[in-house]
Order: sequence, then structure tokens, then C-alpha cells
Amino acid sequence: MAKVSMVQRDVRRTKLTAKFAEKRAELKKIIIDPEADYESKQAAMHALNKLPRDSSPIRRRNRCQISGRPRGYYRKFGLARNMLREAAMRGDVPGLRKASW
Repeated sequence: MAKVSMVQRDVRRTKLTAKFAEKRAELKKIIIDPEADYESKQAAMHALNKLPRDSSPIRRRNRCQISGRPRGYYRKFGLARNMLREAAMRGDVPGLRKASW
């Protein structure tokens, strides 16, 4: 089980990412635009740097929905490897069977 504080920090980052996503996209569009002049690009970069660091989507971490474990995460299922194994053994994951040979 992951520390509750780490999971809560990631939840906060997710909310900030959603809150500033539109503004961040607009500023990045100005920075990338080849038609924009130098001053507007500088202003957009300055505004982008003023946004909270945790509003960047790259700072988010994939975590297991059950345990909050950050490592051994399967994107397809949203679970860590050990929780996925337990769920598969209970039959909670449709189409997933234990392989044995």
C-alpha cells in the first residue's frame, strides 16, 4: 500500500492538470506558431512559467486504483501487477486467465 500522502499529492496534481489544461494549450500554441512575433512568444513563455509546476501533465504518476502502488502498473487495467493478479484469480477481469504450461 502506498503512502496516503503520495496518493493525495497525485490526486492534487490531477486536479491542477485538468484546471490549467486549456490555458496551457493556448500558451503552447502561441509559442509553437511560426507566424507569432518574438515578443508575444516571450510573453507566452513567461506566462507558461508562471503557472504552477504541478499543473504540468508530465508530473503525474500512474498509480494502481486499489493500492496506489506506482510501480508495476498496467495501463490497460489501471492496476498494479499484484492487484491485477488477485483480481484475475477472483475472476474480476474479463478475458484474463492464468497461464499455465
